[in-house]
Amino acid sequence: MENATLYQQLADDLSSAINRGTLPPGSRLPSVRKTAHSRQLSLNTVVAAYRVLEDRGLVEARPQSGYYVKARLASPARAALREAGPAQGTDGAVLDLIGAALQAQQTPGYIDMALACPRGGDFYPAGKLARLMGQVLRKNPGLVSNYALPPGSERLRTQIARRGLELGMALQADNIILTHGAMEALQLALRAVCRHGDTVGIESPTYFNLLPLFASLGLKAVEIPTDPQHGLSLDALEMLLAEKRLQAVVAMPNVHNPLGCSMSTDNKKRLAALVNRYQVPLIEDALYAELQFGDALQPAVKAYDQDGWVIVCASYTKTLAPDFRVGWLEGGRFAAQIKKLKFASSIAEPLVLCETLGAFLESGGYDHHLRSLKRRYTLHIDKVRALIAAHFPPGTRATHPSGGFLIWVELPDGYDTVRLFDLAIHERISISPGPLYSPSGRYRNALRLSCCQPLDERFISALRTVGELAAQCKVGTPPQQ
Repeated sequence: MENATLYQQLADDLSSAINRGTLPPGSRLPSVRKTAHSRQLSLNTVVAAYRVLEDRGLVEARPQSGYYVKARLASPARAALREAGPAQGTDGAVLDLIGAALQAQQTPGYIDMALACPRGGDFYPAGKLARLMGQVLRKNPGLVSNYALPPGSERLRTQIARRGLELGMALQADNIILTHGAMEALQLALRAVCRHGDTVGIESPTYFNLLPLFASLGLKAVEIPTDPQHGLSLDALEMLLAEKRLQAVVAMPNVHNPLGCSMSTDNKKRLAALVNRYQVPLIEDALYAELQFGDALQPAVKAYDQDGWVIVCASYTKTLAPDFRVGWLEGGRFAAQIKKLKFASSIAEPLVLCETLGAFLESGGYDHHLRSLKRRYTLHIDKVRALIAAHFPPGTRATHPSGGFLIWVELPDGYDTVRLFDLAIHERISISPGPLYSPSGRYRNALRLSCCQPLDERFISALRTVGELAAQCKVGTPPQQ
């Protein structure tokens, strides 16, 4: 076990050096013997670490020469949107495209690179949860014969508050509201702070399921430039707030969907200060915040909230139990109103499910599980980026996420990913074209790829196919017969 930790640590250190550019493409890694001597490691440990780097697509072995850093994808250079767009509803064509993408994801036999839901038993502790649920029911069989009532499982709410400390948040268990997944949390937050016809600032690109949610609530959206590396443009946001054009803001400051980026701590402090100064609520979607790749989690914006203007939402659907559909939010100054809305809409979450999750969090098993997930996703991200570099058109760029399992891919100008979506569907492959992530249908040359399933030969072959199909999607290129 100790050797495993040592070679993984060495691989992670070298990965960081490659990603920072300290070891640029084409450079030769120190020899196995030299690294073993300098790090005081065994030769086998260094060889194992170098093989991990090969698996991640970061280096290649050259016979009789050694290991060399492979050519890598460039990251998207800047925010595609230079200034905030006008307030508007979601284009009907975008909603139709979202519907088509969701239908493809549910069709048996498709290879799904679109849905941001991990698939496969290796991504969830299903066996441990099943055993814990049995223990919970044996100790309290009456759970299944009683109605769950608000505020729900104190055990789970206490654990959520405890874990919030790792993101810098001082949450009170009594103020945490359990919800039916993160989507209900977002919906309740929006209903609490907005009215029909209000305008909400959103990142651009943004999480695509916000768009039908806004349409159902009668809300307009203003797209705010969001940089693939640094996140939401605070200068653009401050201008909108000063002009009193927004009734709320929705953002993912940690591990953004779809870009994967995280805002700096200074920018999070500034964001919290802005919404407190202008008294406009920020709904912070922290769904992926615990999947940050760093050793220590970077804080949430909620950590810097002074007067309760930040509402924070999350769930355990991506990391623990998707079918439990257990999410949560802390409503700040809007908590009382959100509790009333929750009671009126769905009353409470199933107690047996929430008690099971609470017991798992109490046991310490969640931290071990998260460490395993983050190692797996780090490997997946690197391997998929290497495949994109090898098989997509020259000039393709892709993000290098700060956590999670989503990659935002930008083809060169003139390529059409909606056309690519249609071609891929014929090959029984599902992808997410860029216009899904904008109410005005922007990002026609972009797509989001999800790396949260086993990277077996079937997945790798499908990704190669998508890259080959992308070459046919330049505007003006005749389709191949």
